[in-house]
Amino acid sequence: MKNRLKVLRAEQDWSQADLANELDVSRQTVNAIETGKFDPSLPLAFKAARLFEMAIEDIFDDEHSTVT
Repeated sequence: MKNRLKVLRAEQDWSQADLANELDVSRQTVNAIETGKFDPSLPLAFKAARLFEMAIEDIFDDEHSTVT
């Protein structure tokens, strides 16, 4: 799953540890999500969306989605 977390985090001038603290997860979890090694749970995706005041779809992109 592609995502914009790294870009959004950089725009806030946050480290991975800062974002992890905001989302109540480990820095390793943030790294794994940013690098596409881990897909966030739905509650975590909602939490990120609320944090950045964006829709989930604006942060996370399901590469396999064929919605038209």
